[in-house]
Amino acid sequence: MRKTGSDESLMLALRYTFRELRGGLKGFRIFIACLVLGVAAIAGVGTLSSSISEGLRSNGKLILGGDVDVRLTSRPASGDELTWLRSQGKVSETQILRAMVRAEKTDKRLLSELKAVDDLYPLFGALTVSEKSNTERSEQELLRPEGGNYGAMVEPILLDRLGVTVGDSLKIGTLSFIVRGIIENEPDKASQGMSLGPRVIISTQALEKSGLIQPGSLIRYHYRLDLAPDTGIPDFRNAVKVAQPDAGWRITDSSNGAPGIKRFVDRVAMFLTLVGLTALIVGGVGVGNAIRAYLDGKIETIATLKCLGASSRFIFRVHYFQVMILAFVGSVTGLVIGFGGAWVASQFLATALPVPAVVTLQAGPLILAAAYGLLTATLFAIWPLARARETPAASLFRDVVSVRRWPRPRYLLLIGVTFMSLVALSILTVEEKIFAIGFVVAALLIFSILMAVGFIVQWLARHAPRASIPVLRLAIANLHRPGAATASVILSMGLGLTLFVTVALIEGNLRAQVQDQLPENAPAFFFIDIQNRQLDQFVDRASAIEGVSDVNYLPNLRGRIVAVDGVPAAQVKVASDVKWVLRGDRGLTYSQKIPANATVVEGDWWPEDYQGKPLISMDQEAAVGMGIGIGDTLTVNVMGREITAEIANLREIDWSTLAINFVIVFDHNTLAAAPHSLLATAKAQDQAETTLFRTITTEFPNISVVRMKEALQTISKILEQLSSAVTATASITLVAGILVLAGAFAAGHRKRVYDAVILKVLGATRRDIFKTFLLEYALLGLVTSCIAAFAGWAAAYLVITDVLEAKWTSLPGTLVGTIVVSVGITVLFGLLGSWRALGEKVAPVLRSD
Repeated sequence: MRKTGSDESLMLALRYTFRELRGGLKGFRIFIACLVLGVAAIAGVGTLSSSISEGLRSNGKLILGGDVDVRLTSRPASGDELTWLRSQGKVSETQILRAMVRAEKTDKRLLSELKAVDDLYPLFGALTVSEKSNTERSEQELLRPEGGNYGAMVEPILLDRLGVTVGDSLKIGTLSFIVRGIIENEPDKASQGMSLGPRVIISTQALEKSGLIQPGSLIRYHYRLDLAPDTGIPDFRNAVKVAQPDAGWRITDSSNGAPGIKRFVDRVAMFLTLVGLTALIVGGVGVGNAIRAYLDGKIETIATLKCLGASSRFIFRVHYFQVMILAFVGSVTGLVIGFGGAWVASQFLATALPVPAVVTLQAGPLILAAAYGLLTATLFAIWPLARARETPAASLFRDVVSVRRWPRPRYLLLIGVTFMSLVALSILTVEEKIFAIGFVVAALLIFSILMAVGFIVQWLARHAPRASIPVLRLAIANLHRPGAATASVILSMGLGLTLFVTVALIEGNLRAQVQDQLPENAPAFFFIDIQNRQLDQFVDRASAIEGVSDVNYLPNLRGRIVAVDGVPAAQVKVASDVKWVLRGDRGLTYSQKIPANATVVEGDWWPEDYQGKPLISMDQEAAVGMGIGIGDTLTVNVMGREITAEIANLREIDWSTLAINFVIVFDHNTLAAAPHSLLATAKAQDQAETTLFRTITTEFPNISVVRMKEALQTISKILEQLSSAVTATASITLVAGILVLAGAFAAGHRKRVYDAVILKVLGATRRDIFKTFLLEYALLGLVTSCIAAFAGWAAAYLVITDVLEAKWTSLPGTLVGTIVVSVGITVLFGLLGSWRALGEKVAPVLRSD
């Protein structure tokens, strides 16, 4: 079969493409490096998050502790409910609560996460103790009573902080326990969320005798099921709707055994992927620079081909094929590096994850990363290639760089389609669409602003008054000369620096909120599980201590929203930032008066003697996010009873004070008769903290005490870890910007050489030329850093004040540091790129031109 002319042209273009590639990668090293960096970041993050998710999915039973977990708060399952659960399979019961632990040997006290287990625990996996423990008996035997005392297994940190060891006695509630084991592995720990203290495991029989189970106590009752062979998870869920429609159970199954971890991993992966995409887009500027520099060195070749009859389409094809082959090589290299990076990261994360993240080749993340790389290369390659296609041969021979022609409409259309494909891919492949859209819009906005700033700087330099100092005049002229790297430098460095400044300022403000501002207003302690009969005595004892003030308390119940204005909660569409309100149990209270640190902004508060239908007061932000307001209803399941209440008013809450606040407050008439405990706070100065802590934990063993300083330290550590990870990832964008910066200066090397030679002919010394370049790069770095600092400051300010609604703290050191680093990097790479130009001989350069 004979080839058509189009086929021959295509084959000929491929032959020329491979011939050009045999000449080496000169001019394309920055091109490939930019693609490798961005693709590696996206591939690594995607592979690692997919591996973690797969590990959570495949080990769901082990993590959850059963096929299904049925949870109740503040009340155990009734006899009928328990009988029905046991008809579905084997059932293991556990109870989880916070309780104070006192070492009888040292008299030290500590808040712990107490877990009571039965003889069937765990249904899956194994509870193991370290070699330091008495391991001749089973774990269940270690918990049974011996010599009048029950046994306990504890985490190592508890022994260190209390100054005790195996065999010593601990007081929990009204019982004494002997430490008989040091916990090495608790198989279902990951499914139980964040803890404020070390784990202590006791038996369910011991908990019943400890005095800690009181009406309304904040105890989470878990019933883990190993379902019968003929009962699947969907069958169980369907059966619950028929047999126990009003039980108020929160059901989790092994398909997502650790929903908190899964949600956290997905969100972090989404953010890091978008940051990687930003790095790739920054690298795209380097791609465009590299192609322009390459074509600049191919002027004579392109002109010769055109004069010999090569069509513009042929010229475009040759160089487009070359770019895409190199883009493919760069993307594949990035995939390999990203996969390797995911494997290395999984080794470091092994101890922090409930199951090992076994990194395997997964097509989805790798295909997505490669698609990002190839689309980015196409987006930034089409314009310079299309411009070269439209440039006439005569202009190429004359090396007229100022010729400006727009590409043909077909190429503009291709650029538009590629751009929309990138945007669609970055939004449609993540679950949090609103966040992704916001991120993309913000990146595009900053990108556009920086491009505009680049052109404005060139315009201002062109129209600025002539400086009297020759070196400064030349430096300003270099900012707007043909082929100047001004726009590329501002764009590439500006985007990376903006993201870096934004992250640094947000992290700094959050740290300041936790470490500096919050402790000034925050109470010293939270007291949990105060019984109604204990309230008066508790308040009297706390208030009598010198230095203790502001002892406040409120009733404390737990409930779950099951319907919003008559629509089942699972079907309600709410804003992403308030989804937590519908997720699981919420704290509830009731009050005759408006709570402190809250202001009614819509509607009216009910009278103190109100006796009518159920009413609630709701946080305004949560209500707006759920699309409800005054007159709408919420149905809340409280201890198995569903209560439908009308929204009477909306409150604006100042959460930053860390005072007692609730999203939902009921009227006094509706919940006063329900079994419940109370929650209290108190402020204490200096030595009064120690006195208050010891007094309450001694006289009220059932009351759990949360020391705010320790809780804030825990939060601070989490913020520090998150900040380090996010800052490291944001640095990828900055590295991409530095690569593009180097590429931009490398692309202008030929013109730098020519400028230096002409200046030498006109009598300038090497020192004069060096000063000129130094001033030019310093001006570029200063402008870029100032723009990035302002944009980053504005973005961080909006996040802190509008999104997080926190107090803004100025961090001038971060901004000054950004400016210094930016100027330093720009000057360094600029001079490195121009150093060779300073040493070029005049005669050879003039002969070649």
